[in-house]
Amino acid sequence: MEGKQGATGGVQSIERAFAIIELLDAQGELGIAEMSRLLSLERSTVHRIVSTIKNLGYINQNPLNHKYSNSFKFFEIGNDVVKRLGLRQQAAPFLRELSEKTHEAVNLAILDGDRVIYIDKIESQSTIKVDLSVGKRFPAYCTGLGKILLAWLPEPKILEIVGPSPFPRYTENTVTSTEDLLAQLRDIRDREIAWDNEEYVEGLFCIAAPVRGNSGDVVAAMSVALPKFLYAGESRKIEAVGDLLLDVARRFSRSLGYK
Repeated sequence: MEGKQGATGGVQSIERAFAIIELLDAQGELGIAEMSRLLSLERSTVHRIVSTIKNLGYINQNPLNHKYSNSFKFFEIGNDVVKRLGLRQQAAPFLRELSEKTHEAVNLAILDGDRVIYIDKIESQSTIKVDLSVGKRFPAYCTGLGKILLAWLPEPKILEIVGPSPFPRYTENTVTSTEDLLAQLRDIRDREIAWDNEEYVEGLFCIAAPVRGNSGDVVAAMSVALPKFLYAGESRKIEAVGDLLLDVARRFSRSLGYK
């Protein structure tokens, strides 16, 4: 039996399911009552649809506040699209250039909610490797890639993403206060480059730069990961890698239509 006809002439229940998914994408995390109010739907209708989507693995429920958010499964689908058509394919020659010239691990990442996700990377040719594979999610506030993706957002959005401080500490160098993070982000906007000095992974020094789309917005971040013990005291080498990264990221941005 076919479902009721929706506003667009399609199946009403499917239209409502996607309205909920798109609302969660825009709002981040909502309860049944909030979704009901924002979509002008009965709570029982929202609950039934959300329960179905949740059972299929596309929505998660926060055990602390019982609110709902879209799951990582959407990224898995999106990642397949990226592989075929999107940013990853366009970034490939630029990542290869960085990899060949630095001989270090290079990464491409985007912001997804309050986390950063690797969408592509090329491993280092050395034997030093860190388990930060494609699809890996990690905090934005204590990584070079994450700081780049935060830096040009409005301050209220930054605070919403990172949450209240003190932030969880991963190493002795992890930034843990809102004040220190905002100061770092101001510096990043001035320099157009971010540094992660063993803030997330001990022994790893990362340099990141923004990738901009044709609107000028930062759509992704590129980075080079440097083993700290190989670059300790090598400020000129680190500066050279940073200059190269900036040049490659700017050329990639121009290829996306940024002027």
